[in-house]
Formats: sequence, C-alpha cells, structure tokens
Amino acid sequence: MAGSSDKARFYLEQSVPELQDLRRKKIFTKKEITSIAKKRSDFEHKLNARGSQPLDYARYAEYEMNLESLRKKRVKRMGIKTSTHSGQRRIFFVLERATSKFHGDMGLWMQYLDFARKQNANKKLSEILTRVLRMHPTKPELWIYAANYALEERSGVNEARSYMQRGLRFCKNSKRLWSEYARLEMIYIARIVARGRDLSRNEDLSKKDISPNADEQDPNIITLPSITAFENISNSEPGFIDQDILKSLGATPVLSGAIPMAIFDGAMDQFAGDATLGETFFDLVVEFQDLPCASRILQHITDRLLTAAPADPTTLICYIRQPAIGIQTLSSDFPGALGMSLDRLKSAVTLVESSRATHETRRSRSLLCKRVIEWILQFIVEGLDPDICQVISMALQKLWSQYQSDIQQNAGSDSEELSRLLDELRRKGFKEMAETAGVGGIALVA
Repeated sequence: MAGSSDKARFYLEQSVPELQDLRRKKIFTKKEITSIAKKRSDFEHKLNARGSQPLDYARYAEYEMNLESLRKKRVKRMGIKTSTHSGQRRIFFVLERATSKFHGDMGLWMQYLDFARKQNANKKLSEILTRVLRMHPTKPELWIYAANYALEERSGVNEARSYMQRGLRFCKNSKRLWSEYARLEMIYIARIVARGRDLSRNEDLSKKDISPNADEQDPNIITLPSITAFENISNSEPGFIDQDILKSLGATPVLSGAIPMAIFDGAMDQFAGDATLGETFFDLVVEFQDLPCASRILQHITDRLLTAAPADPTTLICYIRQPAIGIQTLSSDFPGALGMSLDRLKSAVTLVESSRATHETRRSRSLLCKRVIEWILQFIVEGLDPDICQVISMALQKLWSQYQSDIQQNAGSDSEELSRLLDELRRKGFKEMAETAGVGGIALVA
C-alpha cells in the first residue's frame, strides 16, 4: 500500500510547478488550486491502488480535459500569454497509463484517439493508431477510424485505402468494413468530380476576362502580360483547362466507378450473395446519386442482386427503386421513371408469387408492399401534378389492400412498424386509407 501511495505522491509532485504558475498568473484562485490538488490526489490514489478500473482512468482524463478547457477560456478572457503544453501533456500521460494497463478496453483507446485528433497532434495520433492496430487487428471500427482520419485530415487516399485493405485481411467477415471501404471510394470520386467542375468554372470565368484597350492605357505605364502558372506550363490560351481532358477523366477506372463495383463484388462473394448487404451498398451509392458514375454502379448492383437472389424482397425493392433515383419529383422525367418503377413492381410481385410456397409468398409480398409504400410516399410533395398524384394514390390503395390481406392471413406484423406506416400515411394526406381495416386483397398485377 505504501508503494501505491508513494507513486501517487510522485505524480502529484510533478504537477506542483504548474499549479504554482496558475496561481501566480491569477488564472485560478488559491481555493480553486487547493480543490484541483485534492481532486488529483483522489484520482491518483484510486488509480495506483489495487482494483482500479478503466472507468477511473476515463473519469480522470475527462476531469483534466474539462480543467484544461476552463483554463483556456480564462486565459483568453484575461489576455494572458501562457503555454498549453502542460495541460495537454498531463492528459496524454493519463491516457497513456490507462491504455498501457487496460490495453483491451476499446473505450479508453477511442478516448485517447479522439483527444489526440482534437489537439491536432498528428504525430502522436499516428503512434497511437500504430499501437492499437497491432494490439487489436480484428476490430473493424479501428481500421475504419484510421482510414477516415487519413482521408479527412491528411488527404491521403492511398493511405486510407491501405488501412481498409489491411483491415479486410483481418476482418473479412465485417460487413460494415466492406461498405465503408466502398464509401471511402465514393467520397474520393466525389472530390475529384467537384474539383473538375471547379476547374471548368474557372475556365469559363477566365474566358470572360476582357483586357483593357490599348487606347485606354496610360502611356507612362508599361503593362506586363499576365501569365498564370497553368498558362506557363501548357503554353495555351487563357482558357487553360482542356475540356476534352476533363471529359476523358470520366472514362478512367476510378471515375467510372470500377473500384466501388469491385469492392461490392468482393463483398457479395464473401457473403454468398447476401441481399441485405447488397441493399446496404445500393443505399450507399444513392447518397452519391449526383455523380456521373452512380447510375452505372447502381445498375451493376441491381444486376448482381437479381442474379444472386432474384425473388428476395430486398433485391426487388432495389430493382423497383432504381429507375427513379437521381430524378427530381417535379421534373419532366419523373412520370416516365415512376411508370417504369410501377411496371417493375408488377413483375416483382409476379416473381414472388411464382417462386415461393403460399405461406412464404404472403410474408415476402407483405414485406415488399410495406417497403414500396414507404418508398412511394416520399414522392407526395407540394406542387406535384394532379394526374401523377392520382396514379400514386391508386398504386397506394392496391398496395395497402394487399398488405392488409397478407398480414392478416399470415397472422403477424410488427405493431411498431405498422404504427409508423399508418402515421406516415396520415401525414401525407391518406387518412381514410390509414383508418380502413377492411381486407380487399386487390391484385397488383393488371
């Protein structure tokens, strides 16, 4: 016991100069300094005694973080010049001791990583990542964190890819890691496309620049030609971005979506054509629907799902949604896209009914109807053409009638999900439909 007390006293003595400096500069009062010293003493004795827990270290680190935050605010308000290294160093020291003693506690490691990232301590963060990945290579969330950090903070797509690929060697059965790898590649494509658009916009602006007429120039001033770095390299006209080059970039494997499609194929091979995972990839690409390659990737995902699990309701909902993705509800292209989706709905129901037993057919069809109802309700917006509203209303009536019939005959439905669906119907103006309890069983196939 004496040993733990001596160790606690040793650590406390190291903070004495810092506390004296805070007192001398009047950042904290004498009473506050006494309170800080007592609090640290309590934490140190608890940490150095037998039976200390990870939560003790986490609370100690949180206390020091709050104390450092308060110190910074007072320093800023008082206009005092002071170093921030002592507080930062102390927090790092607490977290270092925590992760060394409880190296299996992921909460402490994440607290350590997050603090280093907030402090922009990139070298320290790299060291922490190296250590934790060596100790826990089978934790997919760590590889995802490292890849996101490399892409967002260091702008290193190759480094981020390296983390993801190494992670998949250790965590090949992590669905989230596969999908996050695809997300990383979609983010990279989006950045390249955005950069190309910015360059194209700059070119248009440069073409609009009009040089002053020679007659208007001051004869006593010699005007030097304006040459940008891009013009110097290309020796071209003021419009220095070649549109042909920008268009050709879209055909490269990166911008054409080849890498996300390869990741998707690898994931589907790993998980034996799991339709739920396929929908996860589908929804991920929908988030980037404005990219030129998005439609190609979505088509690839849909085709693969139809091959792997053609009668699965999850596959069919992706198949039905695909034509309307990327099309504005109030645009002239929407009626055609909606019509194509409704045609696919009919063929999807026919496929479900012909490929399953009666009991399974009702269950799958009810799931499909529910998902399509939820999807189609999003198109009910202000300003929508009345004819389109009527088409959607008729489709909803058939879907709702079939859904009620299936869940009653199948004697099973999640009450919470049904309640949410009813609330959404009422919110979109279909109160009568939501309040009906009849079973019509109207066929969806004309």
